[in-house]
Amino acid sequence: MTPLVTCPSCQARNRVDPMRAASPVCGRCRASLPAGVPAVLDSASFDAFVSRTDRPVLVDFWAPWCAPCRMMAPGLAKLALTRTDLAIAKLDTEKHPDLAARFSITAIPTLILFSKGRPGKRHSGALSPYQLDQLVSGWLANYK
Repeated sequence: MTPLVTCPSCQARNRVDPMRAASPVCGRCRASLPAGVPAVLDSASFDAFVSRTDRPVLVDFWAPWCAPCRMMAPGLAKLALTRTDLAIAKLDTEKHPDLAARFSITAIPTLILFSKGRPGKRHSGALSPYQLDQLVSGWLANYK
């Protein structure tokens, strides 16, 4: 089954085959789609992205000044390249404090796994790429 990816720009749903599309674009607005890189979300695109993507969505709540957040970024990028059963997104809590408050983010980095728009599992604190992969694998094993 080809996964549906929600465009962070216009919220259109697009079918993207990760094996064939190196740099996919939205069929409606022609913006780049997050395939192989975490999607960058904002207050306007957040709800549509997490609720309309047909896979679980792992959201990294982070801030640019946070050293542990920056340390985790390469691991999240690697996860985005290797996991086709998961959509990965980032939300800058400095720019979007409304969403940080809505999800009770009191420490960063915080990861929340969303399913059909609903928050589920969460973890606060930095993880190595190996620990991140193990955490997500465990969450997804219990998800199915």
